[in-house]
Amino acid sequence: MEFIVEKIGMSRTVGIPSLPVTLLKVLDVKVCTVAEDGSAFVSYADGKKMNKAIQGQQTKYDLSKEFNRFATLDVANTEAGSQDLAPLSEATLILSQFTTKGRGFAGVVKRHGFAGGRGSHGHRMGRRTGSIGNAEWPGRVMKGKKMPGHYGNTLNSVKNNIVSFDTENMILVVKGSISGANGNLGTIKVVK
Repeated sequence: MEFIVEKIGMSRTVGIPSLPVTLLKVLDVKVCTVAEDGSAFVSYADGKKMNKAIQGQQTKYDLSKEFNRFATLDVANTEAGSQDLAPLSEATLILSQFTTKGRGFAGVVKRHGFAGGRGSHGHRMGRRTGSIGNAEWPGRVMKGKKMPGHYGNTLNSVKNNIVSFDTENMILVVKGSISGANGNLGTIKVVK
């Protein structure tokens, strides 16, 4: 079963030993239609985006104005309505998928952890890449060479154990960290 969640941030448990935890808010999701294989067309609220296509879907599935985003998820529901959260309250392990923080065009020191040059006087090395070529053979830059480039803004999956789930406030507490900035939306999948 899959759920759409928002990352609130990190905290820790009060106890000995103290555990690092990430807080996730489970979004209110409306199931529009359910297919025979268990996948469903769902709607959730995110921002104020509105156009005629969204209005058409809202009219078709009798949704209120705030439900302006649509996705396909595997759900426990057998019919349309609010998403069933029962599998989440019984789960112990989840697989979360979030987009990592985008860092734009980054150099090799930030992107790959290169050491860079000396900090003393008399050279221009600084945080540069350094030599990338070879001698006479093969006379080219090999594929996969670690170089400056786009860093971050990629989909990342992490398995986390569930510490607790507050059904009243819809807040899920998982052990460890999850990729992405606070406030980002992602999906979680119940593994067991």
